[in-house]
Amino acid sequence: MKVIIPAAGVGSRLRPYTYTLPKTLLPIAGKPILEYIIQQVIEWGATSLTIIHGHLGDEIKKYVKGRFDLEIDFRLQEPQLGLGHAIHTGIDPGDEDVLVILGDTILDTDMVPAMKRGVNAIGVKEVDDPRKFGVVEVEGNKVIRLVEKPKEPPSNLAIVGVYYIRDAVKLKSAIKETMQKSITVKGEYQITDALQLLIDWGEVIETVPITGWSDCGNPETLLETNRYILKRDGGGMEGVEVKQSVIIPPVFIGEGAVIDRSIIGPYVSIGKNCKISETIIQNSMIGGKSIVQRAMISKTLIGYRAEVIGRLHQVNLGSSSWLKL
Repeated sequence: MKVIIPAAGVGSRLRPYTYTLPKTLLPIAGKPILEYIIQQVIEWGATSLTIIHGHLGDEIKKYVKGRFDLEIDFRLQEPQLGLGHAIHTGIDPGDEDVLVILGDTILDTDMVPAMKRGVNAIGVKEVDDPRKFGVVEVEGNKVIRLVEKPKEPPSNLAIVGVYYIRDAVKLKSAIKETMQKSITVKGEYQITDALQLLIDWGEVIETVPITGWSDCGNPETLLETNRYILKRDGGGMEGVEVKQSVIIPPVFIGEGAVIDRSIIGPYVSIGKNCKISETIIQNSMIGGKSIVQRAMISKTLIGYRAEVIGRLHQVNLGSSSWLKL
Protein backbone atom coordinates (compact mmCIF):
# COMPACT_ATOMS: atom_id res chain seq x y z
CA MET A 1 0.00 0.00 0.00
CA LYS A 2 1.22 3.47 -0.86
CA VAL A 3 0.54 6.23 1.67
CA ILE A 4 0.46 9.83 0.42
CA ILE A 5 0.44 12.89 2.68
CA PRO A 6 -0.22 16.08 0.67
CA ALA A 7 1.54 18.90 2.54
CA ALA A 8 2.44 21.46 -0.13
CA GLY A 9 -0.01 24.22 0.78
CA VAL A 10 1.33 27.62 1.80
CA GLY A 11 -1.08 27.90 4.75
CA SER A 12 -2.23 31.40 3.83
CA ARG A 13 -5.00 31.39 6.48
CA LEU A 14 -2.37 30.76 9.16
CA ARG A 15 -0.10 33.64 8.29
CA PRO A 16 2.09 35.09 9.75
CA TYR A 17 2.98 31.76 11.46
CA THR A 18 3.42 29.98 8.12
CA TYR A 19 5.82 32.57 6.71
CA THR A 20 8.62 30.74 8.54
CA LEU A 21 7.17 27.27 9.19
CA PRO A 22 5.08 25.00 6.94
CA LYS A 23 1.57 24.45 8.23
CA THR A 24 2.08 20.73 8.79
CA LEU A 25 4.96 21.46 11.21
CA LEU A 26 3.00 23.80 13.46
CA PRO A 27 3.24 22.28 16.96
CA ILE A 28 0.22 21.14 18.95
CA ALA A 29 0.85 20.01 22.54
CA GLY A 30 4.55 19.58 21.85
CA LYS A 31 4.38 17.75 18.50
CA PRO A 32 3.96 18.97 14.93
CA ILE A 33 0.71 18.17 13.15
CA LEU A 34 2.65 15.94 10.74
CA GLU A 35 3.96 13.77 13.58
CA TYR A 36 0.43 12.93 14.72
CA ILE A 37 -0.44 11.96 11.15
CA ILE A 38 2.64 9.79 10.61
CA GLN A 39 2.09 8.02 13.93
CA GLN A 40 -1.50 7.35 12.84
CA VAL A 41 -0.56 5.74 9.51
CA ILE A 42 2.14 3.66 11.24
CA GLU A 43 -0.61 2.31 13.54
CA TRP A 44 -2.57 1.46 10.40
CA GLY A 45 0.36 -0.63 9.16
CA ALA A 46 2.24 1.73 6.84
CA THR A 47 5.91 0.90 6.23
CA SER A 48 6.57 3.65 3.70
CA LEU A 49 5.00 6.93 2.71
CA THR A 50 5.25 9.76 0.21
CA ILE A 51 5.09 13.37 1.39
CA ILE A 52 4.06 15.92 -1.24
CA HIS A 53 5.78 19.18 -0.37
CA GLY A 54 6.12 22.69 -1.72
CA HIS A 55 6.22 25.68 0.60
CA LEU A 56 9.24 25.36 2.94
CA GLY A 57 9.63 21.73 1.94
CA ASP A 58 13.22 21.59 3.17
CA GLU A 59 11.95 22.22 6.71
CA ILE A 60 9.66 19.19 6.40
CA LYS A 61 12.52 17.02 5.14
CA LYS A 62 14.80 18.20 7.94
CA TYR A 63 12.23 17.36 10.62
CA VAL A 64 11.11 14.00 9.25
CA LYS A 65 14.34 12.35 8.12
CA GLY A 66 15.60 9.75 10.57
CA ARG A 67 12.81 10.38 13.06
CA PHE A 68 10.43 7.58 12.06
CA ASP A 69 10.93 3.89 11.43
CA LEU A 70 9.64 3.81 7.87
CA GLU A 71 10.78 4.69 4.39
CA ILE A 72 9.84 8.23 3.34
CA ASP A 73 9.84 9.61 -0.19
CA PHE A 74 9.52 13.34 -0.87
CA ARG A 75 7.86 14.76 -3.99
CA LEU A 76 7.82 18.42 -4.99
CA GLN A 77 4.46 19.71 -6.21
CA GLU A 78 5.28 22.54 -8.57
CA PRO A 79 3.15 24.29 -9.58
CA GLN A 80 0.57 23.65 -6.86
CA LEU A 81 -2.66 22.98 -8.72
CA GLY A 82 -4.86 21.46 -6.03
CA LEU A 83 -5.30 18.26 -4.05
CA GLY A 84 -6.01 16.11 -7.08
CA HIS A 85 -2.81 17.32 -8.72
CA ALA A 86 -0.86 16.59 -5.51
CA ILE A 87 -2.12 13.00 -5.39
CA HIS A 88 -1.38 12.59 -9.10
CA THR A 89 2.20 13.67 -8.33
CA GLY A 90 2.54 10.93 -5.70
CA ILE A 91 1.21 7.90 -7.61
CA ASP A 92 3.63 5.79 -9.68
CA PRO A 93 3.04 3.13 -12.36
CA GLY A 94 2.83 -0.22 -10.61
CA ASP A 95 1.31 1.16 -7.39
CA GLU A 96 -1.53 -1.00 -6.12
CA ASP A 97 -3.74 0.46 -3.39
CA VAL A 98 -3.25 3.96 -1.99
CA LEU A 99 -4.14 5.71 1.27
CA VAL A 100 -4.26 9.51 1.25
CA ILE A 101 -4.44 11.56 4.45
CA LEU A 102 -4.21 15.34 4.37
CA GLY A 103 -1.25 17.06 6.01
CA ASP A 104 -3.37 19.43 8.13
CA THR A 105 -5.86 16.93 9.54
CA ILE A 106 -5.71 14.92 12.78
CA LEU A 107 -8.17 12.03 12.94
CA ASP A 108 -9.42 9.60 15.56
CA THR A 109 -10.59 6.74 13.41
CA ASP A 110 -9.54 3.36 12.06
CA MET A 111 -9.27 2.77 8.32
CA VAL A 112 -7.87 -0.76 8.78
CA PRO A 113 -11.21 -2.64 8.45
CA ALA A 114 -11.91 -1.01 5.09
CA MET A 115 -8.36 -1.65 3.91
CA LYS A 116 -8.52 -5.31 4.97
CA ARG A 117 -11.77 -5.75 3.04
CA GLY A 118 -10.16 -4.14 0.00
CA VAL A 119 -12.99 -1.66 -0.57
CA ASN A 120 -12.69 1.95 -1.69
CA ALA A 121 -13.47 4.16 1.30
CA ILE A 122 -13.45 7.82 2.30
CA GLY A 123 -13.82 9.35 5.75
CA VAL A 124 -16.91 11.49 6.32
CA LYS A 125 -18.42 13.41 9.19
CA GLU A 126 -21.67 15.31 9.69
CA VAL A 127 -21.05 19.07 9.90
CA ASP A 128 -23.27 22.09 10.47
CA ASP A 129 -22.16 23.96 7.34
CA PRO A 130 -21.00 21.59 4.60
CA ARG A 131 -20.59 24.37 2.01
CA LYS A 132 -16.93 24.75 3.02
CA PHE A 133 -16.08 21.11 2.26
CA GLY A 134 -16.26 18.37 -0.29
CA VAL A 135 -19.65 16.73 0.31
CA VAL A 136 -21.01 13.24 -0.43
CA GLU A 137 -24.50 12.07 -1.25
CA VAL A 138 -25.03 8.48 -0.15
CA GLU A 139 -27.35 5.50 -0.39
CA GLY A 140 -26.73 3.49 2.76
CA ASN A 141 -22.98 3.75 3.15
CA LYS A 142 -22.24 3.89 -0.59
CA VAL A 143 -21.33 7.18 -2.25
CA ILE A 144 -23.40 8.06 -5.30
CA ARG A 145 -22.25 11.66 -5.80
CA LEU A 146 -19.47 13.97 -4.64
CA VAL A 147 -19.44 17.77 -4.89
CA GLU A 148 -16.64 20.17 -3.92
CA LYS A 149 -17.75 23.14 -1.77
CA PRO A 150 -21.35 23.20 -3.09
CA LYS A 151 -23.58 26.25 -2.69
CA GLU A 152 -26.51 23.87 -2.15
CA PRO A 153 -25.09 20.75 -0.43
CA PRO A 154 -26.82 17.44 -1.20
CA SER A 155 -26.15 16.34 2.41
CA ASN A 156 -24.32 17.43 5.54
CA LEU A 157 -21.68 14.68 5.18
CA ALA A 158 -18.33 16.38 4.70
CA ILE A 159 -15.25 14.61 3.36
CA VAL A 160 -12.68 15.01 6.11
CA GLY A 161 -9.34 14.25 4.57
CA VAL A 162 -8.71 10.50 4.44
CA TYR A 163 -9.18 8.34 1.34
CA TYR A 164 -8.43 4.68 0.60
CA ILE A 165 -8.54 3.60 -3.05
CA ARG A 166 -7.76 0.02 -3.98
CA ASP A 167 -6.51 0.83 -7.51
CA ALA A 168 -4.02 3.70 -7.35
CA VAL A 169 -3.29 3.70 -11.08
CA LYS A 170 -7.00 3.93 -11.90
CA LEU A 171 -7.28 6.88 -9.51
CA LYS A 172 -4.35 8.55 -11.27
CA SER A 173 -6.09 8.00 -14.62
CA ALA A 174 -9.24 9.65 -13.27
CA ILE A 175 -7.25 12.64 -12.01
CA LYS A 176 -5.47 12.86 -15.37
CA GLU A 177 -8.83 12.99 -17.13
CA THR A 178 -9.99 15.89 -14.95
CA MET A 179 -6.77 17.69 -15.86
CA GLN A 180 -7.16 17.00 -19.58
CA LYS A 181 -10.76 18.26 -19.46
CA SER A 182 -9.80 21.24 -17.23
CA ILE A 183 -12.33 20.26 -14.57
CA THR A 184 -11.41 22.62 -11.75
CA VAL A 185 -12.81 24.40 -8.71
CA LYS A 186 -11.38 27.90 -8.38
CA GLY A 187 -8.55 26.93 -10.70
CA GLU A 188 -7.54 23.78 -8.80
CA TYR A 189 -7.93 20.09 -9.63
CA GLN A 190 -9.87 18.43 -6.83
CA ILE A 191 -9.91 14.81 -5.73
CA THR A 192 -13.73 14.91 -5.51
CA ASP A 193 -14.07 15.21 -9.29
CA ALA A 194 -11.71 12.27 -9.83
CA LEU A 195 -13.60 10.14 -7.30
CA GLN A 196 -16.86 10.97 -9.08
CA LEU A 197 -15.28 9.71 -12.29
CA LEU A 198 -14.36 6.45 -10.55
CA ILE A 199 -18.00 6.04 -9.54
CA ASP A 200 -19.10 6.81 -13.10
CA TRP A 201 -16.68 4.10 -14.28
CA GLY A 202 -18.35 1.54 -12.01
CA GLU A 203 -16.22 1.70 -8.87
CA VAL A 204 -18.01 1.45 -5.51
CA ILE A 205 -16.86 3.86 -2.79
CA GLU A 206 -18.02 3.40 0.79
CA THR A 207 -18.03 5.89 3.65
CA VAL A 208 -16.21 5.49 6.97
CA PRO A 209 -17.75 7.58 9.79
CA ILE A 210 -15.13 9.74 11.50
CA THR A 211 -15.78 10.42 15.18
CA GLY A 212 -12.75 12.55 16.03
CA TRP A 213 -11.68 15.07 13.40
CA SER A 214 -9.45 18.08 13.93
CA ASP A 215 -8.85 20.49 11.07
CA CYS A 216 -5.80 22.72 11.49
CA GLY A 217 -6.39 25.11 8.61
CA ASN A 218 -6.91 28.45 10.40
CA PRO A 219 -6.18 30.01 13.82
CA GLU A 220 -9.60 29.17 15.27
CA THR A 221 -9.53 25.51 14.28
CA LEU A 222 -5.88 25.20 15.30
CA LEU A 223 -6.79 26.36 18.81
CA GLU A 224 -9.75 23.95 18.83
CA THR A 225 -7.40 21.13 17.87
CA ASN A 226 -4.97 22.11 20.62
CA ARG A 227 -7.83 22.00 23.10
CA TYR A 228 -8.98 18.60 21.78
CA ILE A 229 -5.50 17.03 21.90
CA LEU A 230 -4.81 18.33 25.41
CA LYS A 231 -8.16 17.01 26.62
CA ARG A 232 -7.55 13.65 24.90
CA ASP A 233 -3.90 13.11 25.85
CA GLY A 234 -3.71 15.10 29.08
CA GLY A 235 -0.74 17.29 28.18
CA GLY A 236 2.34 17.19 30.37
CA MET A 237 5.42 19.05 31.56
CA GLU A 238 8.95 17.82 32.28
CA GLY A 239 12.07 19.83 32.98
CA VAL A 240 10.00 22.96 33.62
CA GLU A 241 10.80 25.50 36.34
CA VAL A 242 7.62 26.73 38.01
CA LYS A 243 7.95 29.55 40.55
CA GLN A 244 5.04 30.96 42.55
CA SER A 245 2.63 30.02 39.78
CA VAL A 246 -0.63 28.15 39.29
CA ILE A 247 -0.95 25.52 36.55
CA ILE A 248 -4.51 24.58 35.57
CA PRO A 249 -4.56 21.35 33.51
CA PRO A 250 -4.64 20.24 30.84
CA VAL A 251 -1.56 22.04 29.60
CA PHE A 252 1.64 21.16 27.77
CA ILE A 253 4.81 23.02 28.76
CA GLY A 254 8.04 22.21 26.97
CA GLU A 255 11.37 21.37 28.55
CA GLY A 256 13.47 24.31 29.71
CA ALA A 257 10.52 26.67 30.11
CA VAL A 258 10.37 28.98 33.14
CA ILE A 259 6.97 29.95 34.56
CA ASP A 260 7.22 32.71 37.17
CA ARG A 261 4.35 34.32 39.11
CA SER A 262 1.84 33.33 36.46
CA ILE A 263 -1.41 31.44 35.95
CA ILE A 264 -1.27 28.98 33.05
CA GLY A 265 -4.26 27.04 31.74
CA PRO A 266 -6.45 25.44 30.96
CA TYR A 267 -5.80 24.38 27.35
CA VAL A 268 -2.40 26.01 26.91
CA SER A 269 0.59 24.70 24.94
CA ILE A 270 3.95 26.36 25.60
CA GLY A 271 7.07 25.43 23.63
CA LYS A 272 10.55 24.65 24.90
CA ASN A 273 12.68 27.29 26.63
CA CYS A 274 9.94 29.90 26.96
CA LYS A 275 10.08 32.53 29.70
CA ILE A 276 6.67 33.42 31.12
CA SER A 277 6.36 35.87 34.01
CA GLU A 278 3.56 37.83 35.70
CA THR A 279 1.16 36.57 33.06
CA ILE A 280 -2.21 34.85 32.76
CA ILE A 281 -2.62 32.52 29.76
CA GLN A 282 -5.57 30.34 28.81
CA ASN A 283 -6.68 28.53 25.65
CA SER A 284 -3.56 29.60 23.72
CA MET A 285 -0.43 28.31 21.99
CA ILE A 286 3.02 29.81 22.57
CA GLY A 287 5.96 28.89 20.31
CA GLY A 288 9.35 27.83 21.67
CA LYS A 289 11.92 30.33 23.00
CA SER A 290 9.26 33.04 23.34
CA ILE A 291 9.08 35.59 26.15
CA VAL A 292 5.78 36.76 27.65
CA GLN A 293 5.73 39.25 30.51
CA ARG A 294 2.94 41.10 32.32
CA ALA A 295 0.20 40.04 29.91
CA MET A 296 -3.29 38.52 29.94
CA ILE A 297 -3.67 36.20 26.96
CA SER A 298 -6.61 34.13 25.74
CA LYS A 299 -7.43 32.44 22.40
CA THR A 300 -4.05 33.49 21.06
CA LEU A 301 -1.31 32.05 18.84
CA ILE A 302 2.25 33.27 19.39
CA GLY A 303 5.03 32.05 17.12
CA TYR A 304 8.58 30.86 17.74
CA ARG A 305 11.06 33.23 19.40
CA ALA A 306 8.47 36.01 19.81
CA GLU A 307 8.14 38.55 22.63
CA VAL A 308 5.01 39.94 24.27
CA ILE A 309 5.79 42.55 26.91
CA GLY A 310 2.92 44.23 28.71
CA ARG A 311 3.04 46.70 31.55
CA LEU A 312 1.68 47.11 35.05
CA HIS A 313 -0.69 49.99 35.80
CA GLN A 314 -1.02 52.03 38.95
CA VAL A 315 -4.39 53.77 39.13
CA ASN A 316 -6.48 55.74 41.61
CA LEU A 317 -10.10 55.13 40.66
CA GLY A 318 -13.00 56.72 42.45
CA SER A 319 -16.46 55.27 43.12
CA SER A 320 -18.89 54.73 40.24
CA SER A 321 -16.02 55.02 37.75
CA TRP A 322 -15.20 53.01 34.62
CA LEU A 323 -11.70 52.23 33.34
CA LYS A 324 -10.64 50.10 30.40
CA LEU A 325 -6.94 49.19 30.00
